[in-house]
Amino acid sequence: MSALADPTLLSRIVDDLAQQGWSRQAAFLPDDLTRQLAEECRQRAQQGALTPAAVGRGGSQQVREGVRGDRIQWLEAGQTAVCDRYLALMDGLRQALNEGLYLGLADFESHFACYPPGAFYQRHVDRFRDDDRRVVSALVYLNDEWQAGDGGALRLHLADGAAERALDIPPLGGSLVLFLSAELPHEVLPASRERLSLAGWFRRRAL
Repeated sequence: MSALADPTLLSRIVDDLAQQGWSRQAAFLPDDLTRQLAEECRQRAQQGALTPAAVGRGGSQQVREGVRGDRIQWLEAGQTAVCDRYLALMDGLRQALNEGLYLGLADFESHFACYPPGAFYQRHVDRFRDDDRRVVSALVYLNDEWQAGDGGALRLHLADGAAERALDIPPLGGSLVLFLSAELPHEVLPASRERLSLAGWFRRRAL
């Protein structure tokens, strides 16, 4: 059963966001879709379609591998059947978030992200200072048989009273991590092998 057709899973995600501002679901994507998306990402990488990710936005964008080392390509509707299937799945999640939390999410943007061995992304938050459209961040992992010693965890910096604690989440294939874009600092730790994911953001309309 896909997450789109699983109201229990969608309800857990909504409850998690309401109660703690983030959610982790170990089995979000069906296995076949995870494999197909991973292959799509690798094919695009082999074709040279993935390019070094920049930091900043607008005219201030620049590639800084000492801050962020992944290579990306944005998804567009109609590119491939497998990407359209993924985007339809995420639109179902968008609707569930709107129904459960009244977030006013209007759309979803997403890109493939390929981290070569040793690459990382320093601590950051996902909402830009001059653009508040990003409301909920969504990370979906495409890695087969990921082992603890492979590294590459997503490190969430969670508020713990007046202090802070770090939670490391391994990028296991088919899993989802969702969190409020403006409120949760996070980083990607280096891995010893190639690390594949889909990063995305549920957005409201510009005010």
